[in-house]
Amino acid sequence: MDIIPADLVEVTAGRDKGKYFAVIKVTEDNCLLVCDGKNRKVENPKRKNPKHIKTTGYSLELIKNKLNKGNEINNSDIRKSITEGKRALGILKE
Repeated sequence: MDIIPADLVEVTAGRDKGKYFAVIKVTEDNCLLVCDGKNRKVENPKRKNPKHIKTTGYSLELIKNKLNKGNEINNSDIRKSITEGKRALGILKE
């Protein structure tokens, strides 16, 4: 499965192992730029190798819509979307 911008992904290696991020861009050299809106902000995304990422198969609709329209994404959008995605997947329980 290809990872595209606006996907919810889990990091499988490194200090961020087990954390969930939103993909905001796929670079030309096939690296992913990911952020969570809290520790890793949109202004300074983390560059990750796709080998160290596991896709959840969930697409963050708010982020996808903003990217398609060319609108700017802010950190609160990222946090809200990741929380929504984790709830939908049953990872986050209330």
